[in-house]
Amino acid sequence: MRTGSEPTTARSALRTRFWLSVWGLVWTVFGTVAFALTGHPGWAAACAVLWLVVTIDMTMILRHIRQGPHYQPGPDVPPYRPPEHRHP
Repeated sequence: MRTGSEPTTARSALRTRFWLSVWGLVWTVFGTVAFALTGHPGWAAACAVLWLVVTIDMTMILRHIRQGPHYQPGPDVPPYRPPEHRHP
């Protein structure tokens, strides 16, 4: 819901999220391999699960980046009115 206090040029930090996902991907791959080679299968499995989560997140981020900018109402569009709270 818009309250009227949003900046008119607000954008999501998708590129920052992408690079943080790359960083997470590097560390989860490293952790999975390192724990597997040192004989810690539980930790390797935990890192592998995080690897899957990071990969899914990165896929969604790339999808949103490729979609391009979406409609953003300009300053001439009035904000939505907040819902009225009815007290009993």
